[in-house]
Amino acid sequence: MLEPEIINLLFIAFAVGLAGIITILGMANVLAGSDDISERIETYALVPEEVERRSSGWGRSSLVRLRLRINALLSFFASEEMGVRLLSANWPITETEFILIRIGSVIVGFTIGWLLVRSPISGIGFAIIAFLIPEFLLRRSIYNRRRKFESQLVDVLVLMKGAVRAGVGFLQSLDVVIQDMKAPASEEFRRVKREVGLGLPLSQALGNLHARMENDDLYLLITALNINTQVGGNLSTMLEAVTHTIRERIQLFAEVRALTSMQRYSGYLLTLLPFATAALVFIMNPDYMGKLFEPGPFICIPIGALILILLGNIVIRLITRIDI
Repeated sequence: MLEPEIINLLFIAFAVGLAGIITILGMANVLAGSDDISERIETYALVPEEVERRSSGWGRSSLVRLRLRINALLSFFASEEMGVRLLSANWPITETEFILIRIGSVIVGFTIGWLLVRSPISGIGFAIIAFLIPEFLLRRSIYNRRRKFESQLVDVLVLMKGAVRAGVGFLQSLDVVIQDMKAPASEEFRRVKREVGLGLPLSQALGNLHARMENDDLYLLITALNINTQVGGNLSTMLEAVTHTIRERIQLFAEVRALTSMQRYSGYLLTLLPFATAALVFIMNPDYMGKLFEPGPFICIPIGALILILLGNIVIRLITRIDI
């Protein structure tokens, strides 16, 4: 068992070493910065509007300067994929800040687990849970926002079609969507117009929109718009055709989900029923269930049952999955 003084010295050495590595990597990243204009335009286009408004309101305050320095110093943690995911969730933080939040959650979780149970194993367990919570919240936020955007897409097309028929162009029709639609549709198309205003091509701005929302109906709209931009034609007629196609597709998808609902819920029931039964028997007679987990040949029974349950769930999902 290590002495408390040795543990403290190890923690100090680890902190100093980590700070040195971060400083060296940050300086190297600053010295190797790119001057490409297109990259800088896309960087400004991806800045969350909430952060921009907050910075302009505070001015050059010490908090804003500290935040900018931390993001610049730790920018090697950032990745384009993480940036797109944060924009999909509309979280007003950067990739670096998200990673720092996860690291802070791990430290807090480990400390809480150690203090509550007085065991490093429990601290590691709490740390793992704390590490997964931000990712779970991010995934949930992305899923909910994409589903809401999907439900608004037909109304967006109707507004665009009406604006184009009134005699305005496509970019001007986005103003109608921004004003009349609620979030997230208004936020996403405001970002599209902002990117075009900063100099990005319309096709690239729409491609960024699809990367954030990952919607098949939106991809159909973007493809039609790109073809219309390159070839030409009646934009109003094209929007009307796309709107009709998406409506038919949504109706067909709803019919398929209704027809496969019994199979899907049967798969859920067959997957959860063994776990519910095992939990009930364990509560009623724990000695009986405990024999299955005793060292010996019987240990393969719960492992084999778990594998077969997972395989059965996968097979049912594949049977009920119908691409439209």
